[in-house]
Amino acid sequence: MRRRILPFDIWVCLALAFLVSLGTGKLAGMAAEKAYEAQVEAHKPVAGEVGGPAGEEAFQVQDVKDLLSHDTFTVISPGIQYRNRGAGYYGGRYFQALTLPSGERVAAWINEESVRMLNGDDYYTTDKRLPLGRVVYEDLTSSENFLEQIQHSEPLSRTDFYVDMVGDTAVLNEEQATETPALMVQLATIVIVMPLLHMLGAKLGIFPAYFVLKKNKKSLWD
Repeated sequence: MRRRILPFDIWVCLALAFLVSLGTGKLAGMAAEKAYEAQVEAHKPVAGEVGGPAGEEAFQVQDVKDLLSHDTFTVISPGIQYRNRGAGYYGGRYFQALTLPSGERVAAWINEESVRMLNGDDYYTTDKRLPLGRVVYEDLTSSENFLEQIQHSEPLSRTDFYVDMVGDTAVLNEEQATETPALMVQLATIVIVMPLLHMLGAKLGIFPAYFVLKKNKKSLWD
């Protein structure tokens, strides 16, 4: 089996391009961080809106019937039960199997930032008032993989809707929002700068030229 080793000049250009990409990646990361901070501020949870903290005046649902009969509502969940009954990704969003006081289970998209503890300070055992939510009708059976994930312990009571407790507060994960753009800029820099450096080196006679333009042959009519 023949091994193909890149020429020394290619490695040199790659190394130089990588050094340049560190700078462009840093600048891209700084710009992405500022954009992310602006996005977080623009989508900050607001009390009284879906995805924001639910106040005492919010209707507390007991069962699926309550969910379907109110435009907005909240759920009081014992401890961290709402996080321990199954979960899965649907449409790029992380849903949890929320157990209602009645024992019925529904898929819920929950903004953790707006969860509030009630009458206690122990995160694991104190009752939680979940964010203000609403019902969104959607056929969850369209994703078998999602149902397998979220129903690994117990089945959902309904699969024709989910509870949206995020609303307009949804933002990209910080790592995705800041590190991914920086990495993409770094890769683009290497792809663009490496051949340019090699062309420059070839013009200066430092590196061999891989693409030599042959002089046009004289025409037979000359």
